[in-house]
Amino acid sequence: MCKLPLGLRMILLTTLVPIPFHFFSIQHRARERFILVDIKLASLPGWCRGVRRSSTMEQVSSAVKRPTENSCDKAIEFTGVHHVGFLCESVERSLKFYCGLLGLKINPERPDDKLPFGGVWLNVGSPSQMIHLMELPNPDPKEGRPEHGGRDRHACVSVKDVKKVKEVFDKAGVRYTVSHASGAIFARDPDGNALEFSQLK
Repeated sequence: MCKLPLGLRMILLTTLVPIPFHFFSIQHRARERFILVDIKLASLPGWCRGVRRSSTMEQVSSAVKRPTENSCDKAIEFTGVHHVGFLCESVERSLKFYCGLLGLKINPERPDDKLPFGGVWLNVGSPSQMIHLMELPNPDPKEGRPEHGGRDRHACVSVKDVKKVKEVFDKAGVRYTVSHASGAIFARDPDGNALEFSQLK
């Protein structure tokens, strides 16, 4: 490890300009007023020879401490996912997909008249698990999204028989993709929101 006075920081950086930045790291110690430089190079300037070669970037990354199960003992206790929220241009159009095609039911206990925008709550399997459709402008573009919803942010719902989902989509002409790993089906609603339909064993 090579310790350099703080004033030599720019000199060091200027000297190493041709070298990719990820080959070395800089850490400033405020108390000692030193820059600690760990460099992985085949050769070094004469005034800094003797600097030990650093471990690879992979080793450095693996050395970063990550939370363990025991470290989360005092964390918030989660009880499940209550709902997911999707933005839509038209609630009526979305209901044709979610209710008319998929067969979801509107939750009558969650009226949307308390919110300053249109929307609807749909039960997914039970009243405690819902999809909240919100009629609001969507800043995300529809174009350019991955064809496979598994490569995009998505919500996953469990179904009893994934083959039934395929039958419904095939009959309605809805485009979908199938996961090679799990056999789950991915499709998008009229607004491009991705949904995964998974048959849990």
